[in-house]
Amino acid sequence: MGFQGDEESAPQIPRKTLFRYNSPLVQVSLIGLVCFCCPGMFNALSGMGGGGQVDTTVADNASTALYTTFAIFGIIGGGVYNILGPRLTLFAGCSTYVLYAGSFLYYNHYKEQTFAIIAGAILGVGAGFLWAGEGAIMTSYPPPDRKGTYISIFWSIFNMGGVIGGLIPFILNYHRTSASSVNDGTYIGFMCFMSIGALISLAILQPSRVVRDDGSRCTNIKYSSVSTEVVAILKLFLNWKMLLIVPAAWSSNFFYTYQFNNVNGVLFNLRTRGFNNVFYWGAQMVGSVGIGYILDFSFKSRRARGLFGIGVVALLGTGIWAGGLANQLRYSRQNLLDKLDFKDSGSDFVGPFFLYFCFGLLDAMFQSMVYWVIGALADDSETLSRYSGFYKGVQSAGAAVAWQVDTHHVSFMSQLVVNWSLTTLSYPLLAILVFLAVKDDTKPADETPKEVTPPSTLTQL
Repeated sequence: MGFQGDEESAPQIPRKTLFRYNSPLVQVSLIGLVCFCCPGMFNALSGMGGGGQVDTTVADNASTALYTTFAIFGIIGGGVYNILGPRLTLFAGCSTYVLYAGSFLYYNHYKEQTFAIIAGAILGVGAGFLWAGEGAIMTSYPPPDRKGTYISIFWSIFNMGGVIGGLIPFILNYHRTSASSVNDGTYIGFMCFMSIGALISLAILQPSRVVRDDGSRCTNIKYSSVSTEVVAILKLFLNWKMLLIVPAAWSSNFFYTYQFNNVNGVLFNLRTRGFNNVFYWGAQMVGSVGIGYILDFSFKSRRARGLFGIGVVALLGTGIWAGGLANQLRYSRQNLLDKLDFKDSGSDFVGPFFLYFCFGLLDAMFQSMVYWVIGALADDSETLSRYSGFYKGVQSAGAAVAWQVDTHHVSFMSQLVVNWSLTTLSYPLLAILVFLAVKDDTKPADETPKEVTPPSTLTQL
């Protein structure tokens, strides 16, 4: 199985309708719905702190297993996407999310973490496939001058999943102010949404069938083989552009452990964690739209837009992490505060809540910015699937380390300092990358015509 391209035929301007099925807008919206149902619900589950359990150990260990396999399969996921195409790759990835949520339902009854750890490892494989495919679709399908807008559309739909997912535990556990873990209905609700996401993934079209409004297609690759992908993936580790992205990739999920477990999980009671998550993921929608506008419309020069966007995120990030430092000075692992409730704690609730909201805002702006930079480096889905897979693989390696750091009870302050330092380091490196590699014309530097001749039928997959 491989991509079949039609690049030799003359471009035909498609009929202009808002909801044309093979348009980039509809396809990016569909992948947004897939991620709404699967990673979106997963984010809501993780955002409660400890996967909705009072003891975060099982969630930390399951997340370590998840991100360890994710680090490997995220990197090779781009190659798998190029060989199998979007439908099989995405469907296989989505199916693993259902199993993971089910493992916490099992833990609610039997308190045995082995199933959760195995399910986490399996989810890492599936998530690697899903996010490599998502990255290729989100960065290669849109027109080159509107990638920021399409990224914000995707990010808004995706994070609406976190908003709805936050409402599920909030509503179902509203009257359980002293409960130690969420009820069974919470996990069952997540599983239902994740199953729907797996089915929606079957509606995603092959890149060669997606046509932009100007008649251009989203890929010009005819075929990809295992050997081609292995060589291309190995070359990524020597690609200077990817090496400049490593600190940003490593840090972009590293901070989740601190924010979910050690801010939301430590400072708030169970129902308030769900309430907070509604606004955390809602803030991501606001952040993605804001940075998307800056990256597409702030200046005529694409390079200038990229540099300005990085500067805006760096400025906001510094302020938000400074607020996190001020908040962290109030408590530690040895000196925990009373749990806050959104209804009963009065003004004491406002400051930590606003900080958590700002963490969500920064997360969306930071990751949307990185995706925009990746999308500006090339324009074909073959290359961008590998770039996105590399980004997600390094990101997941960082997350695996972060969850184990928390398992070993490293101080909250040390975790905050490391998170702040990693994100700060990434800004100048991304600026260098944009300055050197992002061109002001509509053709990225890496976009060269590609046509791979199919090998013999005996070696085709």
